[in-house]
Amino acid sequence: MRALNLLSVVAPAYNERENIEVFCTRVREALGPLGCDWEIILVDDGSTDGSEDVLRLLHAGDSRIKALRLSRNFGHEPACTAGLEAARGDAVVLLDADLQDPPELIPELVAAWRDGAEVVGAVRASREGEGALKRGLAFSFYRVMNWLTRWEFPKDAGNYRLIDRKVLDAFLACGERARLVRALTAWTGFRQATVEFDRPPRLHGHTKYNWVRMISLGLTAVTTYTNDPLRIASLIGLVITPTAFLAGLILLLAALVGYSVSLGAFALVSVWFVGGLQCLLLGIIGEYLGKVAIEARRRPLYFVSERVGIER
Repeated sequence: MRALNLLSVVAPAYNERENIEVFCTRVREALGPLGCDWEIILVDDGSTDGSEDVLRLLHAGDSRIKALRLSRNFGHEPACTAGLEAARGDAVVLLDADLQDPPELIPELVAAWRDGAEVVGAVRASREGEGALKRGLAFSFYRVMNWLTRWEFPKDAGNYRLIDRKVLDAFLACGERARLVRALTAWTGFRQATVEFDRPPRLHGHTKYNWVRMISLGLTAVTTYTNDPLRIASLIGLVITPTAFLAGLILLLAALVGYSVSLGAFALVSVWFVGGLQCLLLGIIGEYLGKVAIEARRRPLYFVSERVGIER
């Protein structure tokens, strides 16, 4: 069984002033029975609700509670990365501060890690308080990713996970700007395990992940971790070219044997179909080119405006 000397808990937060103190209380209660040193690293992703005041008070009351304040809202994944880079533990638990990721599950994640797993994902068995559209998008996302990537991508497991130090070092060695923590930690290939939980509704505030952001996240994941969509053009070409040739041959033969062939409607439908298809394929190529441009600029993922209890 592995020895756990220090456990880091990393939690990104954006306008979660009402939840932060309760979150830290519940995390401390969950960590108590583990018998190890711990630290909580809260990442304020450019909040505008006065969260920084709560963070300073919490650190003043317990130096093990630390914080990073980003200079603006850089997004969920960069905020997660900022906290992971600051973590010092033998293992790191990543979860959101909105309390939809229940801290009480942490001992189960640690138990699976002590049994040998190197990435332990928390799988959502149910998702209370979420609409049918959001649940449907999430369901589709994980199945499509598994089909496209062809490496183990745990279904219905968000960013709530325990990551071994070895895996974290591998994750931090990856330099891409467009990143998805749940995908990149799975991509490293280390031994994975899962723990199921029922995801509760939010206590306060509202979710920052609407369906538009979920679709954007899905596009980022697909275009970052697989090149299969770029092959769609070739596959469609292989289908359309012989089909169009065959259709033209049939029309020619029909005209030669005396049938009256009206080409207007056929030509109109063909033009609309090919035009729409070209737009779709250009859009896919554009997504990839956009990612290439982002990576080529090599801009930092985030900037820190204040460190509370964290040395550089």
